[in-house]
Amino acid sequence: MTDLAQRRVTIPGRRQRVTISDLAESLGLAKGTVSRALNGYPDISESTRLRVKHAAEAMGYSPLSHAQAIRTGVVRSVGLVLQTTEHDGHRPFLASFLAGISEAASEADWSLTLATASSNEDTERVLGRLVGAHKADGFILPRTYMDDPRIDFLKKNHVPFVLFGRTRDPEGCAWYDIESEVAIEEAVCILYGLGHRRIGFVPGRDGYTFSELRLEGYRSGLAMCGLPDAPELIGQGALNPEAGEAAARELLTLENPPTALVFSADRAAFGGYTAAETLGLKIGRDVSVVSYDGLLEGGMLSPALSTFSVDMRQAGVRLTELLIRRIRGEAPEDLRELAQARFVARGSHGQPSMSPAELARRVSKELKSQGRN
Repeated sequence: MTDLAQRRVTIPGRRQRVTISDLAESLGLAKGTVSRALNGYPDISESTRLRVKHAAEAMGYSPLSHAQAIRTGVVRSVGLVLQTTEHDGHRPFLASFLAGISEAASEADWSLTLATASSNEDTERVLGRLVGAHKADGFILPRTYMDDPRIDFLKKNHVPFVLFGRTRDPEGCAWYDIESEVAIEEAVCILYGLGHRRIGFVPGRDGYTFSELRLEGYRSGLAMCGLPDAPELIGQGALNPEAGEAAARELLTLENPPTALVFSADRAAFGGYTAAETLGLKIGRDVSVVSYDGLLEGGMLSPALSTFSVDMRQAGVRLTELLIRRIRGEAPEDLRELAQARFVARGSHGQPSMSPAELARRVSKELKSQGRN
């Protein structure tokens, strides 16, 4: 540390704030270089950035956030708008997801601006308000759509963003996503390897990118296993227990039913348990089930749900890191990452205990005993 830096810190009785000019003078660097080093700009070498960082810590330098925002136009905040009326209101993932975002933001000395909206239209309104007031420098967009109006709005207003998901038109988009289509493909192959030849699928709701990708994964899995693409084995879209129950019941009461079901979402799979019970079937023995999401509630079912688990904390971390890099000017095409879900094998899947024909007779007999057939 130079004599000047030492004097700034140790003069008794003085509480004079260390300025960026002091820091620059102590290091023999231009103020602009010091500022860009502190803000992580890519044109500053790593050695210079670390030198400035360590000197700032030693001298007790802390920038005034409002002055920094006025000077740079950056408020050092990442934005996130959660739509509370989504099929799960983000609740199963929210705690871990927000923890990851907050952790990464704090590590970079940034903050999180969080808002909620009640509909797609309200989401656009909230985004507009936050952009207009410059409450955030960029936004994380969760739960993407194939055609997403949030993307159009932010592009139009030249606001940086990163997607948690993908979209139909990738131009100008950065993203972090889980290859859920690969997980669903693997689910089909796992069930095929156990001996299942009639494998049904309960997709998500139309419009969501993940719904289309997981349907592609299901069809790809069938093709990989040499199984025909059977449209009758694709149920109605379901993202909650009620719709999942209806979809599973429809598939399990076919004349030639599946002996295994793959669900696009755990919450829909919960309804599959109910459907099986009402038909006199035991999950894991009479019907195999594999799902996707890794919700904690799945482990509390009997038998526990076999599912693909997603590290939502890590997703929050990477999305925040990518967004900050995007805000600092990196090209969106260089900020695209795909990760894998992890299979959690539990008791809801196994070898088939009967053929589809035997399963159909079993279900028909149960329905007759209930007076429903």
